Amino acid sequence: MMKKLVAECIGTLWLVLGGCGSAVLAAGFPEMGIGFVGVSLAFGLTVVTMAYAIGHISGCHLNPAVSIGLWVGGRFDAKDLLPYIIAQVLGAIAGAGILYLIVSNQAGFEGVGGFAANGFGEHSPGGFNMTAALITEIVMTFVFLFVILGSTHSKAPKYLAGLAIGLCLTLIHLISIPVTNTSVNPARSTSQAIFADGGWATGQLWLFWVAPIIGAVIAGLLYKNLSPEK
Repeated sequence: MMKKLVAECIGTLWLVLGGCGSAVLAAGFPEMGIGFVGVSLAFGLTVVTMAYAIGHISGCHLNPAVSIGLWVGGRFDAKDLLPYIIAQVLGAIAGAGILYLIVSNQAGFEGVGGFAANGFGEHSPGGFNMTAALITEIVMTFVFLFVILGSTHSKAPKYLAGLAIGLCLTLIHLISIPVTNTSVNPARSTSQAIFADGGWATGQLWLFWVAPIIGAVIAGLLYKNLSPEK
C-alpha cells in the first residue's frame, strides 16, 4: 500500500508542477508564451507520462474525484479511498511548493498573483459566474470519469488508456480554462489556493471539491449500469 501512496504522491506532484507550472511560468511569457493550448497540452501530457510510469503501481488516479468515481463505479476499494486522497493532496501541495520556490526566486518578485488557482466571478479568466463554474466542473469531471472508466475497462484496447485519458484532459482544459482555469481535480485546486495571493482562492475552494465529486459520482453510477462488467 505504501508504494501505491508514494506513487500517487509523486504523480500528483508532477501533474501540478507540469500543468500549473506551464500556466504560471510559460503561458504568458513575452512573445513566446504557450497560451491556453500549451497549458491544456501540458496537463494532458502529465497524465499520459504518469499513466505509463505509475499506472501499474497505483492505477495513476492523481485526483480525489477520480478515486471517488472509480470507487462508486466498483473499480476501487473503499478502504483505500482516504489514504489515496491524502497522498494526492500532499503531492499536489508539494508540487505547488516547488513551483512557488521557482517563482519566488525570479528577479523583481513581488508575489505569485493568482498562481493558476481556480475561481469564478471576478476570478474567472472569462468572468463566468458561480453557476457557470458549477455546471462546467460537474460536466467536465463527469466526462473525464466516463472516459477513464471506459478506457480502463477489461474489454477496451490494451495500453491505450493513458493516451485516451490524457487527450480527454487536454480537451477538457481547452474548453474550460476560460471559465474556471479548469479544476476537475480537488487536489490541484487545493494546492494552488494555498499559495495564491489574496486569500480569495481558499474562499472559493469549496466549489472545486463539491462539483468534481458530484460529476465523478454521477459518472461512476452511470457507467456501472451501462457496463456492469469490469
